[in-house]
Amino acid sequence: MSARVEIKRTKGTFTMRLIAIASSLAALLFVALAFPLHEAQAVTASPFAPLIGRWSGIGMIGYKASLPEKIKCRATYLLTDTEDELKQTIRCATAGGAVEIVSNVKETAGKLTGHWKETIHNFEGDLTGDVTPKGFHVVIQGSDVAANMDIVVNNDKQAVEIQFTNSSLIGMTLVMTKG
Repeated sequence: MSARVEIKRTKGTFTMRLIAIASSLAALLFVALAFPLHEAQAVTASPFAPLIGRWSGIGMIGYKASLPEKIKCRATYLLTDTEDELKQTIRCATAGGAVEIVSNVKETAGKLTGHWKETIHNFEGDLTGDVTPKGFHVVIQGSDVAANMDIVVNNDKQAVEIQFTNSSLIGMTLVMTKG
């Protein structure tokens, strides 16, 4: 699956309309990844099991002070011995810089808790969230960051969308493949 988003410069500024278009395209990617869902799925010991391993892919990242950029990312997910805690690292590069996200997430009865940190721009906060039928919904809250993150997993495809509400970043949308 591949998606191409063309961003045009409008008198040197990035408009809210382009953000809305990019968000709509990201939503379409989530819907596309959600089908086909298998009716009978094996019960796994951990809701994190489908994530375990290395992933790579592409996407877009948006900044408040400049035009959005194409981004290439690699993610690694490791499960602890207790199988209820996930360690996540996402490393991304753009023509203008990099993003690195590190998080530890614990799951108890479908609820998520943990800590999230973007190490290059130095944003961090606590995370809470839920296991969803198609993946995970996470809310990140810290003194210097507030964001919503959705992860949708379907077999060897993963879509990640992060929407920042109080930082120099607007958001990031990724489509990754396992392996």
